[in-house]
Amino acid sequence: MLLPVQLFKTLSDETRLSIVMLLRESGELCVCDICAATRESQPKVSRHMAILRESGLVSDRREGKWVHYRLSPNMPAWAAATIDNAWNCLREETREKLKVMQKSSCQES
Repeated sequence: MLLPVQLFKTLSDETRLSIVMLLRESGELCVCDICAATRESQPKVSRHMAILRESGLVSDRREGKWVHYRLSPNMPAWAAATIDNAWNCLREETREKLKVMQKSSCQES
């Protein structure tokens, strides 16, 4: 069960917070889209995604060689509300990251 201290520790990292905000805005993204939006390397994003998955904040699905992530529908309501409140503060910044994100090569293969 996710505890408040765990949520705040997980989201205290700027990259993980950014990823969660991107998923809140987009619904679902593949790793290469997250890399493009955050301008981080695939190994770094994958490491952060593992932490987010272990915390129960995100879930994933495989489609061929790609992994797609979304916010977990099973996270506690208080955690989802906390994420929504953070998104309200960061939505413009998040939308700008998505605007500059070019269509990634993983979608074209």
